[in-house]
Amino acid sequence: MRAIVGLWRWRHNPLRRGTDLAEAWLALAALVLILVAVPAVGVLTTSLSRDALLASARQQQADRHAVTGTVLREVGHSPIDPDPETSSARDAHSRVLARWQAPDRTDHYGVVLSDLKSPDPGDHFRIWTDEHGRVVGRPLDGATATTHAVLAGFGAATASVGLLEGARRLILWRMVQVRYARLDRAWEKAGPDWGRTGTGS
Repeated sequence: MRAIVGLWRWRHNPLRRGTDLAEAWLALAALVLILVAVPAVGVLTTSLSRDALLASARQQQADRHAVTGTVLREVGHSPIDPDPETSSARDAHSRVLARWQAPDRTDHYGVVLSDLKSPDPGDHFRIWTDEHGRVVGRPLDGATATTHAVLAGFGAATASVGLLEGARRLILWRMVQVRYARLDRAWEKAGPDWGRTGTGS
């Protein structure tokens, strides 16, 4: 990282400017924040996300029920999904007209996706429903919740590194602009006959 290179500016040197020392302090502050604050942000985000996702998973597991669906007839394969990330899982399912009984003992009929490769009338498969028999997605499990939480923590840590490095570069850019402005003022002060002082001309 280029911030570490700026630490040499702490060395005593008669040519060292005040902005060089400020740049070195800025590099050290950015390095300390990246080594200390960024992991803390990642761990905190992971912890908070995991708690929230596990609470959501517990709620989904309480609200959603696995019931047995019975195939009445195959409707056809699910439409081909152009997204390669989701198509493999979705293409393995068949659309069927099915009958199932909700947890409240009411009978329901509808077209649903089944994980049967070649469904025949009378075949059974699992459907996730709410307490009224409406088809819902499978509830989130603990392992998936933890994986999502870790990814959220990693993303927050990466974003923090980018934010810190962007802030450091912005401050450094501003310092360089101030340095150039001072150099321009010093150049104007030298006047048009710079370099000819004392030559007798």
